[in-house]
Amino acid sequence: MSNNDLNLIHKELYNDNNDYGDMIVSTIYNKASQISKNAVTVDGKSKPHLEDKIDNILTSKLLGYPIMLLLLGLIFWITIEGANVPSAMLANLLFSLETKISSLFTMLSAPSWLHGIIVLGIYRTLAWVVSVMLPPMAIFFPMFTLLEDLGYLPRVAFNLDNAFRKSGTHGKQALTMSMGFGCNAAGVIACRIIDSPRERLIAILTNNFVPCNGRFPTLIAISMIFLGLYSSKYGSMMASLCLVAMILIGIVVTLLISKFLSVTFLKGIPSSFTLELPPYRKPQLGKVIVRSIFDRTLFVLGRAVMVAAPAGAIIYIVANVTIGDISLLNHIATFLNPFGNLLGLDGIILMAFILGLPANEIVLPILIMSYMSKGAMLELDNLNSLKDLLLSNGWTFITGLNFMLFSLLHFPCGTTLLTIKKETNSTKWTVFAFALTTTVAILVTFVINTIYTLL
Repeated sequence: MSNNDLNLIHKELYNDNNDYGDMIVSTIYNKASQISKNAVTVDGKSKPHLEDKIDNILTSKLLGYPIMLLLLGLIFWITIEGANVPSAMLANLLFSLETKISSLFTMLSAPSWLHGIIVLGIYRTLAWVVSVMLPPMAIFFPMFTLLEDLGYLPRVAFNLDNAFRKSGTHGKQALTMSMGFGCNAAGVIACRIIDSPRERLIAILTNNFVPCNGRFPTLIAISMIFLGLYSSKYGSMMASLCLVAMILIGIVVTLLISKFLSVTFLKGIPSSFTLELPPYRKPQLGKVIVRSIFDRTLFVLGRAVMVAAPAGAIIYIVANVTIGDISLLNHIATFLNPFGNLLGLDGIILMAFILGLPANEIVLPILIMSYMSKGAMLELDNLNSLKDLLLSNGWTFITGLNFMLFSLLHFPCGTTLLTIKKETNSTKWTVFAFALTTTVAILVTFVINTIYTLL
């Protein structure tokens, strides 16, 4: 065989347009099927199994994607509806304890600054994080684990495999991305299932583009306000549809940025991914609840608490240290205001996101505190009050839209950044993840605001 022939074979083997891995696997399965037909005799006409009929529907090009979206919307609706009451009950419990703790500080004649930092700063921040995060995670993670135990998630990976492969990444990224809906830190940890270091890193860097449950309350509140549906009985359903729309945007951005990384910073040929769909299984509810609550919900909540506690003290200090009778928070917000206006936002919104770095759950309370010039985090009683507050501070529809998009695409929370550092063992890639997501959020909101301004 000549050198030209060898070069031609080498060129063909490494041509991205030829899926030789798939061809080899298909040949093996076809050969196994032929052997089975020759060796096995079936009396009468064989009928397709029920599992095959279900798979033909769940993995079909026509119905596979709509079913995924409907199922995702249903899970979000159940999470939203189911978490409202327990979140309110938990918040009432924790904030009633705050009153008793404050009484204890008064009885001990503790200085006001110490009470402010510990109670109004650290404790109140932790109370918001726990009351907002725990109920949705306690609902979402068991449902997600149930789908995993049932055998549906491999079908999701099968449906999305082609899209991720065209982006130069791994089909298993569909699973890690789905895990990010519950918590991006958990999604980053789930990237361990990807064997290729290059593709695992791409999955880690882009996991933040899908919203975690810490961003759900903010997205829901703003969508219900600016869709004008906060008083409708279908408000939660419309908020769920708005969440699905945001998720679709997040998935598209994930694919685009994955492709960008695979042809620039993380070049390489996508590894072969052969997924043999497992049989459907009867879920073991006891194990599902234990695994989802202890291995996922409490694990993620523990990390969030660890990051949010010191952040609460910093937020209180920034909001209460004054220069010329104006708080340091407002000074910084004023400085950021021109840049925020370019994005269709304002300086206080940007400041809320910066101070909300430890946990996405506290962005909205910080925003309200800043607009009301209060020295500690708080939340309004209902959406009507929140709507009036935002409109009185110059919010428009484009402000609400860009706020949701910035919330969707902006830098990972402190818990996720800490997890990225541990999973990559690299400060460089952690900083890169922060810079990448922030740049995307800025570019998207800038373009939308520019188009809106020109029109």
